[in-house]
Amino acid sequence: MVSLGLCAAALAAALAAPARADAPTRAEAPRAAAAWRLKDTGRSDVRFRGLAAVSRQAAWVAGSRGTVLRTKNGGRSWRNVSPPGAQGLEFRDIEAFDGQRAVVLAIGEGEASRILRTDDGGATWTESFRNDDPRAFYDCVTFFDSRNGLAMSDPVDGKYRILSTRDGGRSWRVLPDAGMPAAQPGEAGFAASGQCLVSAGPQDVWLATGGGATGRVLHSADRGLTWTATETGIPAGDPARGVFALAFRDRRHGIAVGGDYRTGEPSPHAAARTGDGGGTWRQSAAPPPAYRSGVSWLPRTRSGALAVGPTGTDLTRDGGRTWRTIDTGSYDTVDCARDSACWASGEKGRVARLER
Repeated sequence: MVSLGLCAAALAAALAAPARADAPTRAEAPRAAAAWRLKDTGRSDVRFRGLAAVSRQAAWVAGSRGTVLRTKNGGRSWRNVSPPGAQGLEFRDIEAFDGQRAVVLAIGEGEASRILRTDDGGATWTESFRNDDPRAFYDCVTFFDSRNGLAMSDPVDGKYRILSTRDGGRSWRVLPDAGMPAAQPGEAGFAASGQCLVSAGPQDVWLATGGGATGRVLHSADRGLTWTATETGIPAGDPARGVFALAFRDRRHGIAVGGDYRTGEPSPHAAARTGDGGGTWRQSAAPPPAYRSGVSWLPRTRSGALAVGPTGTDLTRDGGRTWRTIDTGSYDTVDCARDSACWASGEKGRVARLER
């Protein structure tokens, strides 16, 4: 098993070996050094696109049918902590502060977009935001710390709409859009993995886009008041293509992944990287071979990261310059905790933890 104190360099080296799982999806090497191991959630009817890794023992997942699950024992068992009456909601993002406090986002047009918060491990939930504008469609939420956070909607009147909270998600307000650049025609965010809006440090936040003429990333250095937009080189130009997920290990170094989510469609140039906070992006020299919807830096490392999608998991050990497929199982999102534990989740109730 990967110990709590395992250094990220060792983890990245271990990941270079072929992957395995409790229910393998391909022929695998018998003694893989590190691999995804599936954790039975008992919910094969749910797709978990929302994931929050708290530690090796604790994690939250959120998905279709208004479902939220929580584990405190490394995935050996899961508690159904779904909000009452939420069966008709589509949860696509969950942000957890610890094993007791979390904020979950439901997506959709008009009142389908909602934000709920729990302070008691999901025993009770409080709805803190319900969208009353039929033109808005909220995709993702992120937090700078335990009090300050943002949520983003697809463009309304030609600009992305940003919500802000200063009390940990207990209340929200729409920010003015004077500092938001115009969206491209047809441009929007992708609610595919809870990673279309991400933050690093106390002020910086990035927003991923697709569907427009180019795949862009928008950056704000003042918690969402003013933004700049930069092209990534990840192809867009179609409602199914663009940047789907972002990860920043600090306010300068980031990775973007995406492509075309349609099965069988090619996704060339499906990853890019930045070393200047998103001011410029460079395409990966050897990108993942197909569409990827989630990405996460490996903790305690400067150059290791994982990207996941319906056709597999890829590893980079050089900061996103090159990627190598290490598993072919289907996952939508990935998240790594500070103690180096990495989790992934996706369709048919799949949740896995990286183990050794």
